[in-house]
Amino acid sequence: MPELYYDLHLHSCLSPCGDDDMTPGNIVGMAVVKGLDLIALTDHNSCKNCPSFLKIARDYGVTALPGMELTTSEEVHVVCLFADLQDAMAWDAFVYDHLVRFPNDEVVFGKQQLCNEEDEVVGTLPYFMPNATTISFDDVYDLLEEYHGLMIPAHVEKSSTSVLSNLGFFPPDSRFTCAEVQKMEHVHELKKQHPYLENCRIICDSDAHYLEHIHEPVYTLTVKSRDPHDIIEALRTKP
Repeated sequence: MPELYYDLHLHSCLSPCGDDDMTPGNIVGMAVVKGLDLIALTDHNSCKNCPSFLKIARDYGVTALPGMELTTSEEVHVVCLFADLQDAMAWDAFVYDHLVRFPNDEVVFGKQQLCNEEDEVVGTLPYFMPNATTISFDDVYDLLEEYHGLMIPAHVEKSSTSVLSNLGFFPPDSRFTCAEVQKMEHVHELKKQHPYLENCRIICDSDAHYLEHIHEPVYTLTVKSRDPHDIIEALRTKP
């Protein structure tokens, strides 16, 4: 079974906190240079750069997933991954309808740039995309099931915008089976403090907003094949 070097939490120039050099093409190109096999684009509350990202990744021969970093109503970040672009774009529309809308100020927050398949900037989004949505953390799992997506609480040990920092615990009715950490060396202590994680697949991503922060080929995921459905299934399956 293939073992893929991965980084499944990457921000493009559509995220206002992302560097302007984080175009879909540059992200894919850097992943190739670094030797990654599997990447995902996860902009704040948006999948709108995913079509270009996936096309460019196919051209480079890199396996790529469409995704999003959702901000819940509690301001908890959740990585949402999909096997199919159609499902991701339907989720994108749903989330956009539930975004608490506040005009983006490019001088204060940064640009939110849309790119085409030629990696050219073709537009911007008017609202500040990292803002909270009206979607509760408790509802994310069931909602994503409707869109055939995978829920991954992001950077769970982070001191802000994580489920543990903002809620203080994993809700007792949680059903997610994959969680993301900032550093793998934190996993042992996290599992001691939060036994729920014992039954979760743990991944470590860069949350890169700059090209140089994209992970080196360190962490691997064992999959049945490179088919995105098999990759989602591997992430969904408990260890």
